[in-house]
Amino acid sequence: MARIELKEFDLKLLAANGLRRGRTTGSCATAAVKAALCLLVHGERYHQVNVSLPDDAHYLTVPIQKLGWRDPDTTRAEVFKDGGDDPDNTHGATIFADVRRNSLGRLRFFAGVGVGIATQPGLRVAVGEPAINPTPRRMMMQAVAEVCNQSGFDLSIGCVNGEAIAKKTFNPRLGIIGGISILGTSGIVEPLSLASWIASIEVYVRVALGKNSTSIALLPGKIGRVYAKEVLALPEQRSVQIANFLGDALDFLQQALTEERRDLDTLWLLGHPGKLAKVLDNVWDTHSSKSDMAMRVVARIAAERGLDSALVQELEQANTVEAAIDIVNNTARGPGGLWLDIEQRIAVLVQQRVPAVKKVEVRLFNLQGDSLGAA
Repeated sequence: MARIELKEFDLKLLAANGLRRGRTTGSCATAAVKAALCLLVHGERYHQVNVSLPDDAHYLTVPIQKLGWRDPDTTRAEVFKDGGDDPDNTHGATIFADVRRNSLGRLRFFAGVGVGIATQPGLRVAVGEPAINPTPRRMMMQAVAEVCNQSGFDLSIGCVNGEAIAKKTFNPRLGIIGGISILGTSGIVEPLSLASWIASIEVYVRVALGKNSTSIALLPGKIGRVYAKEVLALPEQRSVQIANFLGDALDFLQQALTEERRDLDTLWLLGHPGKLAKVLDNVWDTHSSKSDMAMRVVARIAAERGLDSALVQELEQANTVEAAIDIVNNTARGPGGLWLDIEQRIAVLVQQRVPAVKKVEVRLFNLQGDSLGAA
């Protein structure tokens, strides 16, 4: 088998945090496809294969755990999923591919035992399709092209004990039944990175948009969940927990709407001003390590609204935003329109980031879940 003319991605080189990188399920499945196809078409057995990565600059050398004939027409290759030092439910799993010819002249993807089937819209794959995401599919198509100039093959991708593994993931909630998903956008697992967390937000956003929903809610935390359910009457799948990744969530939303060539009537943004008010400082990753606390933002808006200078100074010096909420709400004048103003200002900035959304509605709550502004 000719060596791919790319630079090898060496997994022995540790990540910047000193931890081991790993292989995605997509890379493992692609390696299994390539090894099984080499045996089927050329009668060649390999203990390892080179998998071209999506960056078009590197390849990954992947060991083959087991390779053989299942029947006279079908070959199977198995690959051990080594996720490096990243905590992953699929680490240590065995990913396999069964490959056989078909008479249709095209590639077909099937879910083998332990790989799930999509049953709800909004995912990267259509309802009824195996849960093999677009990037791994492209990687497998590339692998087939590298082995031979034919394309009439059936690729059945599975995972040993995959159905049990999937119960530890979000697949059941996403409507993926029967097993795990074959994932990966780069082919490489970055250890203890936030990449998998952010990627899951993209999936949830797309699920929330499923069935042509007209409104969804983004929630940085649990605050606002009751409002979404009881006041807005949004189904659970229409509310997306986004943690600190507001900017990423909004970008995923805009991208999905652009791809679907449609608008969203209403985006609800529900949460505590300690997170959401940071947007007014142009902060879109609201983690405390990436931004200052939001008391100064609240104080600045209070000053712009003409509140007493002593109150403004007290807000600036508050040790938490929750304390600032108490300060404002306990003044003789009461909160007035401060929180409503902050909600509206946040909505304006968010609207600019998601032009495919017709209307952005922001609702702020204290830690007890009591409404502060329009709610």
